[in-house]
Amino acid sequence: MSILVLGAGNVGKAIAYDLSNDFEVWAGDRDLSRLEDVKTYANPIKVDASDFGSLVETIKGFDLVVGALPGRFGFKTLKAAIKAGVDIVDVSFMPENPLSLREDAVKANITAVVDAGFAPGLSNVFLGRIYQELNPLEEGIIRVGGLPKIPKPPLYYKITWSPYDLIEEYTRKARIVKDGEVVEVAPLERIWKVKLKDFEFEEFVSDGLRTLIETVNANHLEERTLRWPGHLEKMKVLKELGFFEEENVDFTLKVIAPLMNYESEDFSIMEVYGRGYQNGKEKEIRYILYDEAKDGFTSMARVTGFTAAIISRIVMGGECAYGVIPPEVLGMRDDTYSKIMQEIKKRNIHVEVMEGAPSDNSR
Repeated sequence: MSILVLGAGNVGKAIAYDLSNDFEVWAGDRDLSRLEDVKTYANPIKVDASDFGSLVETIKGFDLVVGALPGRFGFKTLKAAIKAGVDIVDVSFMPENPLSLREDAVKANITAVVDAGFAPGLSNVFLGRIYQELNPLEEGIIRVGGLPKIPKPPLYYKITWSPYDLIEEYTRKARIVKDGEVVEVAPLERIWKVKLKDFEFEEFVSDGLRTLIETVNANHLEERTLRWPGHLEKMKVLKELGFFEEENVDFTLKVIAPLMNYESEDFSIMEVYGRGYQNGKEKEIRYILYDEAKDGFTSMARVTGFTAAIISRIVMGGECAYGVIPPEVLGMRDDTYSKIMQEIKKRNIHVEVMEGAPSDNSR
């Protein structure tokens, strides 16, 4: 059985590497230098995702396509897979709502698992599991960060994924659930300080709930993204001065991207917290994930790419229905949740689950 991984960046390479143990894998990208890097474990193929017709024809030759392209290509890739009649697992941070294509996917008899990476992705799986166990769920908070071990000034951040999607986090309005209603907030409107494990971070509200807004019923839901202190205020100033406007973002990245590209291994950290009721008693459940770079892959590539590869195996095994499926559904199911947790452990990604009565400082 053959799989096409679209995108041969850090995440795409991790996906292709993991899947190559069990499948014939092809890696598609328009950057030939990137394709050279995957030849030891995947067959390279030049693909231009901006050419919709050509993309559909390329996808038709495979049993599964895994999308690991920047968010601006995600919805187009999803539509191309539906038109080609091929199952898809996608990790892109697409601005569009993928659930709008549910009927199209069902009619095409395909399975499309979207947001199948780290956050969104594993964060959804964990919150989906919490939602399954706490009824009703009063609140759910996701905190997530992919950060350099050495925060180097002036920006104290290292790019380990699409720089355009990084800027998108600071510009796209964040949807949260407050008092049972969906509201939009500016992502850098407020910056908090927070302690997690032995670290002190700053955090801001980001638009990572996505499908959770429709699938999880809670009084309060939000995602917050973690950064080292000193980064967010600078991003806020650049945003206010217009440097992140569409016509300026290419120039802006030429200036600031080199400042976020330096030697430092990264780590990934995530807390997914839920508070609600179980058998009539108030209870909280907390997932803590921690991972570091290993075996030539950045941590962000590992937690994103390996998650996508694990979910790809579930789809290839015929374990999902037709339609557009968000990852929280896999967390709600006992069988797929157990499989994801077992496979994560095999890849040495550490996850700790804590349960108990709510504490005064639970949030």
